[in-house]
Amino acid sequence: MGIENLTPAPGSTANRKRVGRGQGSGTGKTSARGQKGQKSRTGYSRKRNFEGGQQPLAKRLPKIGFTSRYVKPYIINVEKVTVVGELAEITMETIRSVHKISATITKVKLVGASAKDLASKIKDENITTTGK
Repeated sequence: MGIENLTPAPGSTANRKRVGRGQGSGTGKTSARGQKGQKSRTGYSRKRNFEGGQQPLAKRLPKIGFTSRYVKPYIINVEKVTVVGELAEITMETIRSVHKISATITKVKLVGASAKDLASKIKDENITTTGK
């Protein structure tokens, strides 16, 4: 048995259909492309989501699902919530003990006229004050 004697299994290969070889072949002249139009021309290729000039489905549907990577802090006004301003040291635990906030909140911003005076009491990096 030599490499020159190898043949594919019977029925595993088929000849390529040759189109456009005369009227008698059954696939001549228009070669199964119909009559006129863009799709009958040489070099035609349709874009992926082309819908015949109609607005594509992806453009018709509303765009939803954006989630910002920036976590907005929970804002506490120290003028209104005075118990936070009276704490000896300000951390997430001490704020939770005197002010009802959700467990999912990770960042807090203290605002108000006297908020920047509390900067020395803050012992947690997730708590900030207004910069003015």
